[in-house]
Amino acid sequence: MTEIPDDAAQINPEWLSQALEKRHPGVRVAAVEVIARTEMTNSHARLNVLYDEPAGAPATFFCKMLPSSPKRRGLIAETGMGPREVRFYGDMAPDLKLRVPKTYVAEHDEQGVAFVLLIEDLVTTRCTIPDGRVGLTPEATAGALEDLADLHAKFSSVNVRVERAAWVPPPMESDYGAVMLQHGLDNHRDRLSDCFAEHAALYIEHRPALHALWQQGPQTVIHGDTHIGNLFDDHGRTGFLDWGIINVSTPMRDVGYLLVMAMGIEDRRAHERDLLGHYVDALKAMGGPAISPEQAWTSHRIHAAYSVPACCQIVKFPDEATAARNIFAEAFLKRAEAALEDLEVHDALGKAGIV
Repeated sequence: MTEIPDDAAQINPEWLSQALEKRHPGVRVAAVEVIARTEMTNSHARLNVLYDEPAGAPATFFCKMLPSSPKRRGLIAETGMGPREVRFYGDMAPDLKLRVPKTYVAEHDEQGVAFVLLIEDLVTTRCTIPDGRVGLTPEATAGALEDLADLHAKFSSVNVRVERAAWVPPPMESDYGAVMLQHGLDNHRDRLSDCFAEHAALYIEHRPALHALWQQGPQTVIHGDTHIGNLFDDHGRTGFLDWGIINVSTPMRDVGYLLVMAMGIEDRRAHERDLLGHYVDALKAMGGPAISPEQAWTSHRIHAAYSVPACCQIVKFPDEATAARNIFAEAFLKRAEAALEDLEVHDALGKAGIV
């Protein structure tokens, strides 16, 4: 493989022909055009491709690379998120039941820093990416939990993880979330509910103890970030995006976060106990660890506290945020605030010895 391009605009016909050859033997690219681009955590672009010989390759791709800003590029590169996502799509995804975007190119450099992902363009395959306001239906959530149970069961054995997923790390932990939450408390306290502010202060004070608590339970490979912004709908089936923080942790992190931060608030209130039962039954049936309904409920309440650091960038309330980003952020924060109160998370943390 030739050197990884620094930018989507550097993906030329020669490079792309070589990159696609592994999955599409005989492919010959004639022209590549960047038709849209955005800067999120990483740099995103949509590519339109003309072929002399397509060999089954698609006409458009979604492209993901390191951000273009040199400062942000260095910060994101240090996390290793991109190469981990590359390895997920290349090494792990083909053996899972999960609906994830089809992968056409998944490459990183020898240093494990620069990367490029060319995956299914969900716009052209008529999938829907939520704007954050409408959550998963109970039926879609049940299906998503079954797919997560397949992932969790497959990697619940230490031996399997050593053999097939030794590259998957423990959860990332830094003081970034605490710094951002303190900014929110100092500058935007009036925009936060009392309950959220209380839990933000609690996280800042007890961060190491909370992260240790969130690690308790059976261990497996998890997605790690199953909120509504990392999901898509494929005509009723939930798909999973953004595998950059894949890690080894308790499966209840994925489960609780999905229920709290991907469902609508009213649907979550009405169905979360039944959906937890559905998950633990599916996990057991697939050969995963046994988790009782009572253990699942306790873990669900404890993991709801994770919605607070998950909101760390949102509570900064940046002035430059787009209208779409503000819509998403408002719905995201409301989900967290509702769950903290509904699930009496402070009480759950007290019983766990945190407060």
